[in-house]
Amino acid sequence: MSSGKHLKGIHVDHCKNTAGMSIVPMTLPEKVYIPMSQHIGAPCQPVVAVGDHVKVGQLIGDNAAPMCAPIHASVSGEVVAIEKFMTSSGRVDTNVVIQSDGKQEIAETVKAPAVTDKASFLAAVRASGLVGLGGASFPTHIKYNPSNPDDVDTLIVNGAECEPYITVDHMTMVAHAKDIVEGCKTIMKYLNLKRTIIGIESNKPDAIQAFKDVLANVSEDITVFELRQVYPQGAERVIIYECTGRHLIAGKLPADVGVIVSNCTSILKLQQFLATGMPLVSKSITVDGNIVAKPQNIEAPIGTKVSEIIEFCGGLTAEAGKIVLGGPMMGRAVPTDDYAIQKGNSAILVFDKVMGDKAPETACISCGRCVRGCPMNLMPAKLSRAYRNKDVDTLRKYNVMSCMNCGCCAYSCPARKPLNFEIVQAKALVMADDAAKKAKAEKAAAKEGGKN
Repeated sequence: MSSGKHLKGIHVDHCKNTAGMSIVPMTLPEKVYIPMSQHIGAPCQPVVAVGDHVKVGQLIGDNAAPMCAPIHASVSGEVVAIEKFMTSSGRVDTNVVIQSDGKQEIAETVKAPAVTDKASFLAAVRASGLVGLGGASFPTHIKYNPSNPDDVDTLIVNGAECEPYITVDHMTMVAHAKDIVEGCKTIMKYLNLKRTIIGIESNKPDAIQAFKDVLANVSEDITVFELRQVYPQGAERVIIYECTGRHLIAGKLPADVGVIVSNCTSILKLQQFLATGMPLVSKSITVDGNIVAKPQNIEAPIGTKVSEIIEFCGGLTAEAGKIVLGGPMMGRAVPTDDYAIQKGNSAILVFDKVMGDKAPETACISCGRCVRGCPMNLMPAKLSRAYRNKDVDTLRKYNVMSCMNCGCCAYSCPARKPLNFEIVQAKALVMADDAAKKAKAEKAAAKEGGKN
């Protein structure tokens, strides 16, 4: 199955404080603030208006663009506002604000879809509103419809959950192994895949055993692969290589090496939609950090404010120094608790000012730790220097576009240099230079054509 070789990585403090804690439903918030851009691709446009009464599972946002996933109401109640807001990444998005009536009435449109072939299966996947729940938020119906279907033979279920603190995927696998396997069988059937590999880190023996117990009576080629306990095992390129020995280079899609990768919770949500017709309206998240009074795993309606989730978990024991949506390695820090959770959020982490403050940066001592930890065999310190010098040629020479932003370099650096942040900016610099060169070439070609 595997090449027997491994990509590099690092050992991080796991801090799995919520390990073993079942996912509990959160009390209904008074309002939800549902963003219309919760996926890679074109944002949705609201299909409801202020004053409309909506029910759980009702369509409230969509877009005819191919790269788009519909968005549904997570509570029943009245649409009280459709407003613009600034996202944590600095973009302007639109919120559909719903005042909950506390009834959680189910929309009449929520019915199990009729799936008979690949086309109806893909239509159902889109109708579910499903995106990658591991954080990438790539529309799942696009992922499941690659341009080279005859070359794709393997489904990889991503159950690594290698980020510190986060445990919701772990608990999902333990509680719902059977449903996840049923989802895998459905995907294999309609996408004509030969095998499924369920990749789980070795520090989750109960999840591994749960799948082995279910698979004892399964005839399809579905196996569990025990991954090493090394970060970033859950990264797409890493888990593909570890499970199959196939090497996915930067700029290519998993389908280019014959693989589809889906997060374990994504597959569970799909299977539940096929059984009930209820689209993606809630999200399981880990709430943790050194000042959260009662760290736990919860299921919250999409659009719930971070502040209300923290309050549900007992509030904070000290003033917040940093709030992170997602894991500490690849998550996004937000300035306030006024943001709402989206489909791709898997955690809310809150730290005090001591843990949240960045230690002062010192001079590079050329220790090589960033190089030793990089799964892509890059030279982060050299890339950092090239970025600071705006040296695009050197950035290209040392393959900056292969960086997958895992953060291993910054975590390993004793000088506390913001290597990951600088490399992200360096990639943007290269892309801007590429775009400028392309525009210049097109202008020159147009001018030459005008002469002729």
